[in-house]
Amino acid sequence: MKKTICHGAWIWHKLKPVLEAAGHKVTALDLAACGTEPRQIEEIGSFDEYSEPLLTFMESLPKGEKVILVGESCGGLNIAIAADKYREKIAAAVFHNSLMPDTYHSPSYVVDKDKSANSMRHQWK
Repeated sequence: MKKTICHGAWIWHKLKPVLEAAGHKVTALDLAACGTEPRQIEEIGSFDEYSEPLLTFMESLPKGEKVILVGESCGGLNIAIAADKYREKIAAAVFHNSLMPDTYHSPSYVVDKDKSANSMRHQWK
């Protein structure tokens, strides 16, 4: 069984045709070790490596083309990394039900703070 930290591109299968019917160009990507991407999560050593399919896609965009990135759940970390590396290629970033890290701390900073906050909430119950 393949272990992943979030879903694959398939979670967008209902929204993608709706957006395309409205005239938008849509690309849904599987990140490293997710969906159809063949690597195992144990092979991924960093968030940059986990984001590799997205970063490769961003690199391939023609000069002057801008995209709207949407990250769901853990995908918020990935679009934050892409936004930091490819600012000139991004019109907007949408953090849907996800963590929204800043560019001053490591991506795990937000995860650590979230864990700490949840731990404190459980102590008060």
